[in-house]
Amino acid sequence: MGQITSLFARKVVAAAGDAVDAPAVLASVGLDADAPWDPKEMIPADAYYDMLERLAAQVDVTALPVEVGASMRCDEYGALGLAWKAAPNLLGSFSRVQRYARLWTSVVAYELRPVPEGMLYVVHRAGPQRLGVRLSNETTLVATVALARQVCPVRFAPLAVYVQHAAPSNTAHHEAYFGCPVHFAAEHDGLLLSTDSLEQPNKLGDEGISRYLTLHLDAELAEIREDGALVVQAKDAIAQSLSEGAPKMADIARGLGLSVRSFHRRLSDHGMSFQTLTEATRRELAEGLLRDDSYSLAEVAFLTGFAEQSSFSRAFKRWVGLTPAKFRKDRSATRR
Repeated sequence: MGQITSLFARKVVAAAGDAVDAPAVLASVGLDADAPWDPKEMIPADAYYDMLERLAAQVDVTALPVEVGASMRCDEYGALGLAWKAAPNLLGSFSRVQRYARLWTSVVAYELRPVPEGMLYVVHRAGPQRLGVRLSNETTLVATVALARQVCPVRFAPLAVYVQHAAPSNTAHHEAYFGCPVHFAAEHDGLLLSTDSLEQPNKLGDEGISRYLTLHLDAELAEIREDGALVVQAKDAIAQSLSEGAPKMADIARGLGLSVRSFHRRLSDHGMSFQTLTEATRRELAEGLLRDDSYSLAEVAFLTGFAEQSSFSRAFKRWVGLTPAKFRKDRSATRR
């Protein structure tokens, strides 16, 4: 189950403004519109992509990735944002992201690749190039440039920008923001960076602070890797208990050999709550069962912990924007 920081979802909804029902859109990915913004709170990546695609059906999202990416601030990324600022130069900043990206996403990896012109910064995102993924990749590239401009003492611009998918109907927003050629239908998603720009000293670069922060980030990364196994085990336990109704946190914790308090803390450290984990497990299980025509809708509802099929249908439509029957029909059509 791939995850991404909830920060992006909240930024997207904020950028969309009054054109969308913010509480409803955020609820579709398990977020409370009135809750504090917490970049460590994670949401399922597929739910985020679904959210973007539903927004695209309501509003023109051509410029949305530029607006959202440009709004990103170093301080919103916690210790990683501080490490980006404290790195001695931009090469150090980009290297921090390559090493610690797992702290805010499990579906994207970053690569620094030496090339004759300088360095190619490549964004690797797992999964098919659906619309939600394409919008996410554009946002990531814009956000990277936005963060670089916040720490570079001179005007920063990449030499070129590369985007795998075909160009949108209007690329003026992208070209104006990046200030360099933007190549769509490219072999990869990435930024071409000059050696001169990478060697620019950061405004707040500090070797001592940088070393301290990287030690902190190493510890956070180790915890995520350890708790990742716990999340997988908890998901399996939740899935197995759903046919008996909504699982209780105390029962799942006991089955994992943990106290409720310890289980809650470790999930929280991993950027999630028991409720969001249960919701994500239900959704993932429901989508898998609906792809198998041997299960009736009533059976899928039962196996995902719903007492009534109508309750399941309402929840599923909130998750993916389609009724279970329509979801199954659409998936069957794509297999033909």
